[in-house]
Amino acid sequence: MDTKAASAGPAPTHLPSSTYPATSPYSKGARSSHQYFSLRWNNYQSNMTSVFHELLESQSFVDVTLACEYNSLKAHKVVLSACSAYFQKILLDNPCKHPTIILPADICFSDLQFIIEFVYRGEIDVSEAELQVGANFVLLCKGWNLHQINDHVPDS
Repeated sequence: MDTKAASAGPAPTHLPSSTYPATSPYSKGARSSHQYFSLRWNNYQSNMTSVFHELLESQSFVDVTLACEYNSLKAHKVVLSACSAYFQKILLDNPCKHPTIILPADICFSDLQFIIEFVYRGEIDVSEAELQVGANFVLLCKGWNLHQINDHVPDS
């Protein structure tokens, strides 16, 4: 951890850092004489994104299978639930240790792969041809109610 008072150099980007003193929102009366510290994890968002993607790539801790077109891929329930109200409802309504969710027949596997990549990384790079072939991508994102994306994708 890195403190602003005695710093021997920059903190590693993957570890939390701290600054002090800070006022706690919980301090009242007699507790006001205590010193509080504000902790901040440098690059928290990029670190979490990177770690979740690495866990997906290594198939570590995966706990849900998504299936379509005779293919399947594994993912993490917590990631799907955090990104999609659709998956959150399905997974909450049907608690299971490792469920398999069979997706509708009109969903092609390449679109599913695009969406999972998008969910884990927050962005994807696709060619114009892939977007034309995978036009279902935008519809799926909207239909699955992916958080934050509905404000950024055009209506069909």
